[in-house]
Amino acid sequence: MSFDEEWLAARATAAAHVSMRLNQVTVEPGSGDSGDLDLNQDHIGAIGTAAHTLHSRLLADGKHAATTTSEAAGALTKEGFATGAALLKAHTVWESQVKTLVAACANVSNGLNYSLRSHAKDEHHLQVDFASAAIDQYLQ
Repeated sequence: MSFDEEWLAARATAAAHVSMRLNQVTVEPGSGDSGDLDLNQDHIGAIGTAAHTLHSRLLADGKHAATTTSEAAGALTKEGFATGAALLKAHTVWESQVKTLVAACANVSNGLNYSLRSHAKDEHHLQVDFASAAIDQYLQ
């Protein structure tokens, strides 16, 4: 058997194994868990709200010491202290990290809001489809 044939066989075996694992759910007896995805809108809403609150706080409080840090770095550098350049570098890295965290919080908040709206829209469409299917059954 050539390498390519062996490689294709190994990939097929792995794909079949992954497919089997993804298509079944092991539920612990007595756990009350059905294995289905449960979308609790209250929990997701709370997480989205917390992400938005953190976003707002980081925007305001993350830059709290920006002016004084820049002034201190400038004064230290002017007096010939090497710590001035180090403080300015630390300040630059801090600003970069705050911007990254603000963007991440916005992504979480917006993503969860989108998920909730999308899920509600899908649920509405399913309800309409089921209702019309039931009506069609009586009309036949």
